[in-house]
Amino acid sequence: MKSSAIFLLKYCRVCKEKNVEKVASFGPTPLANAFLKSSEVDLPECYYPLDLYFCNSCGFLQLGHVVNPSLLFKNYVYASSTSQVFIKHFQDFASKIVGEFSLNKDSLAVDIGSNDGILLKPFKNLGIKILGVDPAEEISKKANREGIPTLIEFFDSKIAKKIKKTYGSADIITATNAFAHIHDLDEIIKGLKILLKDQGVFIIEAPYIIDFLKNKYFDLVYHEHLSYWSVRSLITLFHRFDMKVFDVEKVGVHGGSLRVFVALNSSDYKIKKNVRSFLKQEKLARVDKKETYVIFGSTIQKSKLALIKLLAKIKSKNKIIAGYGAPAKGNTLLNFFGIGNETIDYIVDDSPLKQGLFSPGKKIPIVSPEYVRLHKPDYLFILAWNFADSIIERYGDFRKKGGKFIIPFPTPKIV
Repeated sequence: MKSSAIFLLKYCRVCKEKNVEKVASFGPTPLANAFLKSSEVDLPECYYPLDLYFCNSCGFLQLGHVVNPSLLFKNYVYASSTSQVFIKHFQDFASKIVGEFSLNKDSLAVDIGSNDGILLKPFKNLGIKILGVDPAEEISKKANREGIPTLIEFFDSKIAKKIKKTYGSADIITATNAFAHIHDLDEIIKGLKILLKDQGVFIIEAPYIIDFLKNKYFDLVYHEHLSYWSVRSLITLFHRFDMKVFDVEKVGVHGGSLRVFVALNSSDYKIKKNVRSFLKQEKLARVDKKETYVIFGSTIQKSKLALIKLLAKIKSKNKIIAGYGAPAKGNTLLNFFGIGNETIDYIVDDSPLKQGLFSPGKKIPIVSPEYVRLHKPDYLFILAWNFADSIIERYGDFRKKGGKFIIPFPTPKIV
């Protein structure tokens, strides 16, 4: 492993204080989206430390080791538009934002980490000028071919200047499930301040720390997810740059996420009362206390034992278990719990980009949904648990014929 591939964070990326402390360890794991080709299965894989660190100064939870983003994102194989749930979510998102901020044909929406254009497509359909910024080469090229203009770059202040010169200032900048993936937040925010109009708005969607703790979503810990956001931490971060969090909403994606609205302090937006109510909830949940995460680490071990016991009981009856969904979170679960192809015969995934590959670490083959219909497993272990309801609904016939589903969180259960 090259030294340039990873480094240990010596300070908090939110408040910059050198007062961070390890509170949970997941051991060395492979990169969660580093799926293997058949020719790579017998080759050694790179494993990287996966540890959670807590800032005793500002109460922020973050990964302690930072993997070079080029390793994580240049050959990214996650395509958002393979999920109908996400497509509907972003259609609703775009409609709401266009109405709420009175966007029109002269407005510009820029999406950071735009993937295949899942959010920009509905903005475009509503008549808004759009631009995506994403370093994933193949997915960004595909977006460009489909009429979603996308810069194949990491967003920073330099790119912000380039965009402003070519396209003008932005009315809306979004980072949906991308802001938690960024190490140098200061550079991103400098870019925002260059590109946003005076009354422009930056909108973040990210998994919420309260849901992470409450539902034991430990599998959201992987090398891409550098930050575990609370409203309190976001306010602390943007305060350093004379920006304010003026509105917060809860949305259902990823098992419970925040949608946070940020603007310049000098803008006309008033801070809404619900921001205070989120802060009150976070205080009650003790998200700013180190002990909360130490306890969380011990509850993960209990979840691990319960799930392994359940799977072993099923396998003792010679039943076939197929995984459903090959998300990054699923690979955290499989690797940390030590669940391999002795338990799971194969993993089904809707994305053609993943089919024919093997899961990192455990090397379980990824197949298309057609494989389930042909081979009829006894159980579908839903690794993409955030889509459990839609998966169960989609496989109604499988259930009618006696097939069962295993859902790992918050407590392992069979339905």
